[in-house]
Amino acid sequence: MTFEWSAIWAAWPDLMAGSWMTIQITLLGLIGGTIIGALSGIVVTYVPVPVTRRTLAWSVVVLAAAAILLRLAAWLDAGPLSGVPDGVWWALRLAVLVLLAWRFLSWIPLVLSFLAQVYILVIRGTPIVVQVMFIYFALPLLVSLRIDGFTAATVTLMINSGAYIAEIVRAGLLSVPKGLYEAGQAMGLPFHKILARIIGPVALRRMIPTMGNQCIISLKDSSLFIVIGVAELTRQGQEIIAGNFRAVEIWGAVAVIYLVMTGCIALALKYIEHRTRIV
Repeated sequence: MTFEWSAIWAAWPDLMAGSWMTIQITLLGLIGGTIIGALSGIVVTYVPVPVTRRTLAWSVVVLAAAAILLRLAAWLDAGPLSGVPDGVWWALRLAVLVLLAWRFLSWIPLVLSFLAQVYILVIRGTPIVVQVMFIYFALPLLVSLRIDGFTAATVTLMINSGAYIAEIVRAGLLSVPKGLYEAGQAMGLPFHKILARIIGPVALRRMIPTMGNQCIISLKDSSLFIVIGVAELTRQGQEIIAGNFRAVEIWGAVAVIYLVMTGCIALALKYIEHRTRIV
């Protein structure tokens, strides 16, 4: 069997289209995942709530109470309060939520921290293929909302990378000496300024290598979205091979393209590390 370069040149436009789709999914997924992960990591770090049997039991009780209230609201909406205008009904719901939030204001950070820990635990404990299949096939059945493959892939990558980035952020923040936080408090700075001006820059330098590793992993994980038919690079390669049967040439080209993309990420991170190095 001879290696035919002409098969690669003929398939090059489709491979580039798949590469662009892969870059879009990865870029959007990492941007969203960074936002989710940063917020989750900060909350988990500075509002520690141990996930114990007691906290799990309380969460079950709260979720059961919320489910009962939702069922009661649905019954009232369909029965005794069916004649009430929708605007008044939604205003009443909003007033109840505001009242509950005001009454249990001190619990909100604890609840957010607990939910962030559960989110990290669930996402890190399930394969990304299962997550994308759930979002693409099962979620529309639960909420009656149909989403396309590109959106499902992007949202899945956001959620998946966000859980891992949250742990990266938590590790980076915990690696900063406690004295820096106390120094910021001694200067009278509020928490957000301490985080942005003192702790954040130090932690960010330490997070660069692991964040770069996560970027590369997310880029390669995008190939798994072939299971829902997203026209990313791997899917394009599979469809091209189904037409010309040149597996060696096409998969070799796909591998080289992935290597180039991950190499560019690695070089960019090396540059950032060099620029942010403390001398």
